[in-house]
Amino acid sequence: MKTLRLSVVLAMGCALVVAVGADTARLPGVKTPSRNIGCFYVPIKPTMHGNLLCDIHDASYLRALQRRCIATAGLDWHGFSLLWNRKSQVVCSGGALYDMGRDTPTYTVVPYGKRWFYRSFSCISRVTGLTCTNGHGHGLFLSRESWRTW
Repeated sequence: MKTLRLSVVLAMGCALVVAVGADTARLPGVKTPSRNIGCFYVPIKPTMHGNLLCDIHDASYLRALQRRCIATAGLDWHGFSLLWNRKSQVVCSGGALYDMGRDTPTYTVVPYGKRWFYRSFSCISRVTGLTCTNGHGHGLFLSRESWRTW
């Protein structure tokens, strides 16, 4: 009887692992060759539209953005968001803006001078920084020295 219960528990555990694996989603993304700047696509359900979430690890303005997020929103993470149809913006968040238990950002390192495309988004990697745009002409530029949204 114990062997049967153990077999049932193991079978259920294996089924759960397979089910969890089937539900996981890869979130396509881009990184610069220095790997300092990265963006990844997050779908907005139930539509097929989405946005890019971007961040930079080392930049001269990071402390100022951190202070801005804490002062205005009381939140400790900052990054950038480019929606499929709107102007990009600084994002302040207290946690991940995607399902970390289900979704996994998967980055392509794009050589300087080359482009990355996904859905309506395009990003070009340059030595001077990363520029990403959506199909409506909005975008963002990130570098170690500056950032710009439009």
